[in-house]
Amino acid sequence: MDLPNLFAIVLVVFAIILLFSVVKIVPQGREFTVERFGKYTRTLAPGISLLTPFVERIGRRMNMMEQVLDVPQQEVITKDNAMVKVDAIVFIQVMSASAAAYRVEDLPYAITQLCSTNLRTVVGSMDLDEVLFQRDNINSRLLTVIDAATEPWGVKVNRIEIKDLTPPVDITNAMARQMKAERERRAVITEAEGEKQAAIARAEGAKQAAILQAEGRKEAAFRDAEAREREAEAEARATAMVSEAIARGDVNAINYFVAQRYVEAFAELARNPTAKTVIVPAEMGALVGSIAGIGELVGLAGRQQQAGGSSAPPRSTPPAPPRPPRRPGSVPMTE
Repeated sequence: MDLPNLFAIVLVVFAIILLFSVVKIVPQGREFTVERFGKYTRTLAPGISLLTPFVERIGRRMNMMEQVLDVPQQEVITKDNAMVKVDAIVFIQVMSASAAAYRVEDLPYAITQLCSTNLRTVVGSMDLDEVLFQRDNINSRLLTVIDAATEPWGVKVNRIEIKDLTPPVDITNAMARQMKAERERRAVITEAEGEKQAAIARAEGAKQAAILQAEGRKEAAFRDAEAREREAEAEARATAMVSEAIARGDVNAINYFVAQRYVEAFAELARNPTAKTVIVPAEMGALVGSIAGIGELVGLAGRQQQAGGSSAPPRSTPPAPPRPPRRPGSVPMTE
């Protein structure tokens, strides 16, 4: 190979090397820092950029996307001297490439250690119950402290989450027993509430039944009173009719009235549960005569209705002469 051809090949290789060292392409989500003789000068945004050959070079290649860092598990003593194992995850995003590149050496390691120390501080200032049931409070306190600490590094801490929190075995067993007792207490309360509601429902049912029974008795009493009123009215009309007949001199009406009272008194005497024997000091002939007078009075009333309101009142027939009295006798009455 002759010298001109060798020189041309060397020139082409040098041009290619120079081109790659001058032209820089930055991908999306990344930023490159530019150093001139080892000093930071500027930051290259995503896209194509040109550097001064032999003077400028790429210093740090920074990831500007949100990143997730795992905080390793560690044992922490709480305020009430309980040992718990805690680990977490932290979400960060680089906001300033130059600050993140030149203000801290190994940014992920620094943020992980910062989270670990603050996690021990926050959890150690709380009781075990607060640690177990107030994770949101722990996350908020950690986020406030770590975000303020990483701000000079050009890093924004977006979120911190407690990934796992493991109490000791004996405390876990105690918590299980406590949970069981709480469940049983709630079951007893629920059962008592059910019995209470059932008792209230039964009482309401009894109340409604009593009200309905009272309403029924009220209606029955009203009906009985109405029936007695109707009966009294009928009795009054019957008495008035008998009185009018007596006033007209009708002896049959008198016999009817006396016979009715006689029969009622005899019936009451016969219904007496303490009487074994009833002595009847009465004349059966007179009773028969009274019954005959009643029949005559009924016939007279029928003839008056057939007459249709004639002006001359019918003459009353004289009563039948009473039969000779019979000897009083005793009639045995058994229950």
